[in-house]
Amino acid sequence: MALWLQHLTHGSDERGPMNTVAPPAPAGLPATAGPPAPPAPAGLRTRYCGLVGIEDVGKQVHVCGWVARRREHGEHLAFLDVRDHTGVVQCVVDGASALRPEYVVRVTGTVRRRPEGTANDQLATGDVEIGDCVVETLNESEPPPFVLGSPGQVDEAVRLRYRYIDLRTERMQANLRLRAVVNAAIRRSMDRQGFLELETPLLWTPTPEGAREFAVPSRHQRGAFYVLPQSPQIAKQLAMVGGIDRYYQIARCMRDEDLRADRQFEFTQLDLEASFVGERDVRAFVSDAVAEATESATGERPSEFPEMTWSEAIDRYGSDNPDLRFAMELVDVTAVLAATQFTAFRAPAVKAIVLPGGAELGRARLDALVERARGLGAKGLVWMRAVQGEAGSGAEGALDLASPVAKFLAADERAGIAARTGARLGDLVLLVADAHRTACEVLGQIRLDLGRPPVDEGPRRFVWIVDFPLFDGTDDDGRPQAAHHPFTMPHPDDLELFATDPLAVRAQSYDLVLNGWELGSGSIRIHRADIQRKVFAALGIDEHEAQARFGFLLGAFRYGAPPHGGFAFGIDRLVALLAGEENIREVIAFPKTQSGSDLMTGAPGELSARQLRELGIRFLEP
Repeated sequence: MALWLQHLTHGSDERGPMNTVAPPAPAGLPATAGPPAPPAPAGLRTRYCGLVGIEDVGKQVHVCGWVARRREHGEHLAFLDVRDHTGVVQCVVDGASALRPEYVVRVTGTVRRRPEGTANDQLATGDVEIGDCVVETLNESEPPPFVLGSPGQVDEAVRLRYRYIDLRTERMQANLRLRAVVNAAIRRSMDRQGFLELETPLLWTPTPEGAREFAVPSRHQRGAFYVLPQSPQIAKQLAMVGGIDRYYQIARCMRDEDLRADRQFEFTQLDLEASFVGERDVRAFVSDAVAEATESATGERPSEFPEMTWSEAIDRYGSDNPDLRFAMELVDVTAVLAATQFTAFRAPAVKAIVLPGGAELGRARLDALVERARGLGAKGLVWMRAVQGEAGSGAEGALDLASPVAKFLAADERAGIAARTGARLGDLVLLVADAHRTACEVLGQIRLDLGRPPVDEGPRRFVWIVDFPLFDGTDDDGRPQAAHHPFTMPHPDDLELFATDPLAVRAQSYDLVLNGWELGSGSIRIHRADIQRKVFAALGIDEHEAQARFGFLLGAFRYGAPPHGGFAFGIDRLVALLAGEENIREVIAFPKTQSGSDLMTGAPGELSARQLRELGIRFLEP
């Protein structure tokens, strides 16, 4: 039964901090971002809670929402903070003792200015309050399993189990509404650039050419399976053959992979493909969409999308998704140590990084760094403190490098390392000697361990990584393995290398990276049968296997496939970075846990014996 509470006007009140602070809707978005205004309220309300303002003074309003906080003042008077997705408004009520947090209410009252000296500048509605209130309880609530105003203090498992309550928090409201703004901006950019939004199937045929797929048994065709698409890759290429010209989709994709902070079974990506384009054209399409999304979310449009070759990224940062927000670049000191007598430095490559001020690190921390390097695959790691040279050291009065291995290095070698790395007094130099790729990647990870800022700090640094290798290593039989997928067009200058040095062939592929997170990948696709056969042959895929796995795509290429290329980037990752979140679960409405479980619904669950019989499925003991 509805509870009606009539307020009697009082002249004073208790002014305390609000339980939550939220700007106008959409909550959490910058005022300069220009998000669409909420629609005019309808139904039971005439105003959104967070949008009640000075212009409403003297007007009667109806607001609806949840009781965020109730503060008693005297025997009868209470201050009720009522919350909806736009924020909080204070309501002055009489006899509100029956109301509890998370009750759903409708409040009718008159907007008035708060008494002088009691305004709350931390609240968008802090200059006003609603008085002369009538409160209708639309639904009651049990005590929630956690306090909504303190999400950082709540165990994530509890938040995910009661996700429908967690979604009411300011953090989740802001993140999900920011995500909607990003999606809308992406669509604006794609529409402006002449792309057609097209939906591709969710039930697809098995194409084992990437991550593990989720299988869906067919009830009508016993023993046959669909798979859920890892991406619309092949479907969008077929759309190019069909003359669609420019396609895009905000696509749901599924991959049966191990989960981590930036990966879920289900994810959403902007997927696009265009005909008669080169890779610079595709990168321009994507850069515009990302810039539009970033500006809509933050109010600032990124002006630079520089490019860097894959080789340069590995050599300077030890990673093909470099974080450019901080320095500590890798330095090659191989030439300095070309004639060294120190056996540990006789390696194909010796790479170094400098940790500013790191000479103060204690021995335990330094030993931990050595173990970290070994755990990453290096034979070891050498540390050297930049100190003042001592008498008789060969560097008296000058900078020298002190280390347990310093006695094995000549003075000119130590001086050469210091000069090449630019080390200064009090710095720490870390060196790894190994195969070039190993030395770079190990130091690249240690660079991140020591210097990477939190995700919500520093500028947004986008970078395009280009000229990836077409093949990434070899399999047990010595055959090259595709670095991306087998439909990537090789660099035209490298076609002759297939016969002599296939691992040196560059791909017309490109990744977009933001602050060390790979947002997505793309490539110019193979559209010529002779080049496709050349790539298949290098991968050890014969004609029979090619037809069995990709026959419908190869068949389509016989009927006038245009030159085409595309890209896909993860919207979950982009939104997480724009929201300053470390984990994409914080920008997904109903995510899975690290183990792939849904704590709220209990998924994955079991099928009944009848359902299994209908599908023709029987489980065998391992």
